[in-house]
Amino acid sequence: MSEVAATMESHFSRMPRRGVWRSLRRRALFWVCCAVLAILTLVALFPAWFAQLGPTPDPRACVLGESARPPSAAHPFGTDLQGCDVLSNVIYGARASLSVGLLCTALALIVALVLGVIAGYWGGWADRLISRLTDVFLGFPFLLGAVVVLTTLNERTVLNVAIVLALFSWPTMARLVRGSVRTIRGADYVDAARAMGLSTARILRRYVLPNSIGPVLAIATIMVGSVIVAEATLTFLGLGLRAPSISWGLQLASAQERFQTAPHMLLFPSLVLTVTVLAVITLGDILRDTLDPKSR
Repeated sequence: MSEVAATMESHFSRMPRRGVWRSLRRRALFWVCCAVLAILTLVALFPAWFAQLGPTPDPRACVLGESARPPSAAHPFGTDLQGCDVLSNVIYGARASLSVGLLCTALALIVALVLGVIAGYWGGWADRLISRLTDVFLGFPFLLGAVVVLTTLNERTVLNVAIVLALFSWPTMARLVRGSVRTIRGADYVDAARAMGLSTARILRRYVLPNSIGPVLAIATIMVGSVIVAEATLTFLGLGLRAPSISWGLQLASAQERFQTAPHMLLFPSLVLTVTVLAVITLGDILRDTLDPKSR
């Protein structure tokens, strides 16, 4: 019986995964997105090293006499209202913006996996309860719900902002996990595993989760880009991160009053933000199209 289960798992699971990887590695856009995100990740992890490549490595080395100066050899991206180097702030701002996006998505994914697996695999009253809970959270507009909660917080750190955004991000993924698990739980190799007497935990870990998480990961990748935009929007409105934190949203917020006289203050942070979000969302779209059985 164990050989039957292993053979069926290999047939229904491993072969599609190899097919997905073959499809991905043939797409040039996939590698372009990966390269862009790899560079941004390195910038977020080692901002001091990348800032050293510029003429002004310290983002907090500000000279009020050079407020809102246009791009020059000393300041390739210009300076902000406080006379700080925009390039250094863009480099150091990558860590906070990417951290919020990744941390929020990771938290939301964990909640979605736990609740989605419970609702999809066991069903019954647990499914009904989780479905109603999901409906309640889906009833709150994403940004409006985040605004209401964030206004009650005295301290808005990267962790706090990520938790609040995750609070309103998990329902869509939970529904997707539930649907995938409900489809997988009736597969032949899952029935064979039950007949073998394997524990529920082992069945979930070895058969159900690996075969139902693919579409969820694609949506989670897209969500990273959406969360980065949400964080920048909330910070721009004064409801997200606060100084002395450095983020792209804070740079956009400080640039709004001088856009006509010093457009570079808004141009360069928004350009980096746009490239980041486009790379993340495009990668998510590629994964979603590749993991869709109807597209293969």
